[in-house]
Amino acid sequence: MQRTVLMNYAKLLARTGLNVQKGQEVRITAEADQAEFVALVAEECYRAGAASVRVEWGYQPLRRLAALRESEDTLGSVAAWEEEKLRYEARTLPARLYIESESPDGMAGVDEGKYARALKARAQVAKPYRDKMENKYQWCIAAVPGREWAKKVFPRLPASAAEEKLWYAILRCARSMEGSPIANWQAHNAQLAEKCRVLNALQLTALEYEADNGTRLRVGLMKNGLFLGGEEETLSGVKFNPNIPSEEVYTTPKRGEAEGVVYSTKPLSYRGQLIRNFSLRFEEGRVVEVHASSGEGALKKLIGMDEGAAYLGECALVPYDSPVANCGALFYNTLFDENASCHLALGRGFNNCVAGWEGYSLDEIRAMGVNDSVVHADFMIGTEDLSVTGVAADGSRIPIFKDGGWAI
Repeated sequence: MQRTVLMNYAKLLARTGLNVQKGQEVRITAEADQAEFVALVAEECYRAGAASVRVEWGYQPLRRLAALRESEDTLGSVAAWEEEKLRYEARTLPARLYIESESPDGMAGVDEGKYARALKARAQVAKPYRDKMENKYQWCIAAVPGREWAKKVFPRLPASAAEEKLWYAILRCARSMEGSPIANWQAHNAQLAEKCRVLNALQLTALEYEADNGTRLRVGLMKNGLFLGGEEETLSGVKFNPNIPSEEVYTTPKRGEAEGVVYSTKPLSYRGQLIRNFSLRFEEGRVVEVHASSGEGALKKLIGMDEGAAYLGECALVPYDSPVANCGALFYNTLFDENASCHLALGRGFNNCVAGWEGYSLDEIRAMGVNDSVVHADFMIGTEDLSVTGVAADGSRIPIFKDGGWAI
């Protein structure tokens, strides 16, 4: 891939994804084999005014080895220095960039129960600090091709050719191959904002999903809920893009108000384990029945992570013919596959999907219906025949999606 194209992508992540502020600290999480691109991003962060850029390196084969060899207590423990780091970040609020590149099924073969319990233990320690930081700092999730991931997406190509092809797919989806990526995103954010304006004006009380694959699901919405999409804003007024790419307009549904069954349309890669061809049945908002052709155990462990993991935290609307879908690839990665398809998420909801959320306590926001959990797991449900109908307060029904695309 041409260096100038990669530099433009790095600049997009620093300036539009994170919107690094002068004097702000930056944290980058990335795999150890992505050092060259991480250095480009770090350079752009410094150019934007970052006071410091620190990288938290990971390596999936080592994570898998730890999951196989360490005891559950050791795997799930949080060292004193790690908690001090969380405490420091909750105080200083660095901008955080997560660069994904690992294999979608790189954790296959680990003890699902042991691994899930260890992750839960670590997440519970981190949660109070994450809650303190919510909506106070900029964050962005993006991706670069890892070798094993590329081979999974393009299995018939030699490894180097698969990586190059995945680079092209990622950059096209990120609007970074032509023109000015930053200008492209300014225009894209404006389009998403207009969809949000139209949906919020409707003041919907529910969404009803229906598709020929058997999906029949009604999801209740909060009275003062908001649809959001694209660009977001911190409490201090700093704008940023949390996902690159992003094609979604989303809201947080009302906890306890989901009825029916929904079928997945793409595999879910969760913590390095693939879950395929699954369905979820909801009663009174809670998942009460699950089936999957593979990975059912991992899915059940996900839903059992805590009380909130069995409830919905997000409803996202994405056209079936989105630019990501039109790439023609199954990415086996939620960041991309969720932007090729309408999706739902189990677990944690978004506080900023409540109008005027800044003036409410966490307890008040939970009481309004925003779900709480240590997890947030998106899964894809979009089809070319999916219809989504909005229900207004007066009972009138408004087509939102028809044949997999926008009807408004």
